[in-house]
Amino acid sequence: MLGQEPDAVTRIGCIGAGPIGGGWSAYFLARGYQVSCYLHDAGEYDPLMRLLETAWQSLEQIGLADGASLSNFHWSTDLGEATANCEFIQESVPEVLQLKQELYRQLGDIVDPGVVIASSTSGLSMTDIQAQCATPERTVVGHPFNPPYLLPLVEMIGGEKTSAATVEWTERFYRAAGKSPLLLKKEVPGFIATRLQEAIWREALHMVANGEATVEQIDQAVVNGPGPRWALMGPCEIFHVGGGEGGMAYCLDQFGPALKLPWTRLVAPELTPELRNAMVDGCIEMTGGEDFEALSRKMNQGLVEIARMKHERQQ
Repeated sequence: MLGQEPDAVTRIGCIGAGPIGGGWSAYFLARGYQVSCYLHDAGEYDPLMRLLETAWQSLEQIGLADGASLSNFHWSTDLGEATANCEFIQESVPEVLQLKQELYRQLGDIVDPGVVIASSTSGLSMTDIQAQCATPERTVVGHPFNPPYLLPLVEMIGGEKTSAATVEWTERFYRAAGKSPLLLKKEVPGFIATRLQEAIWREALHMVANGEATVEQIDQAVVNGPGPRWALMGPCEIFHVGGGEGGMAYCLDQFGPALKLPWTRLVAPELTPELRNAMVDGCIEMTGGEDFEALSRKMNQGLVEIARMKHERQQ
């Protein structure tokens, strides 16, 4: 039996202090929730607070909920203390299956069974994650996109032992919290958005490895080509529009034969030291050595402007 109604939740537990866990904390705080965060080590506190403060600058521009404040943030290195009295838990620990399984084993014993536990995993299955949890029926994937405090998508899917009530409750909760949950039809590695993103990422690595393009050229191609369209429409709708009056049917009939041409390589390239260094050096050169905070502010400001534009178009 699940506890609080989704739209009545006020206290949220966030497990993890990295970009995703911290990003979730920032988002929930901006929506007016009380947030309790579990840190594996107290040394994670200072970087986390810098992340929260950077995120808050963008969140203030979008608009904060009534009562939203960074003073509603609490943290602890004690898992039981951090999750006590929470009405929903968002887990964002590293993508190591054994680590997540052990964490869920602990959470299954110490967290009220009526509290939903959602994982931010970007590729692991909930069936595997919940394997050692005593209460797997209340566990579900809630995979965000980075930064979680600005991008609305949350991909959702339960595991084999997840109850239908948990999935339904969690979808309602994310909507009440201002997110755009996407409920998958079945468990598939990488979900939907990450698989699409990974296809482009693999092709980019191939082009760098083969000396066909530089890191900067790849990013320029996306930013000045399909990128702006993707902010407004998905790839299917873009092809439908691109087909003119004939729509998607025209595109498929006209360009279908090209699908057999060697335009993409879906198998990942070998990540050699040379390729790894080429990617790292290319990014440093492209960004002029700017640090994480400066790059985050630049990206966040652009996302805020896009969000405002899309909101205006929908009115």
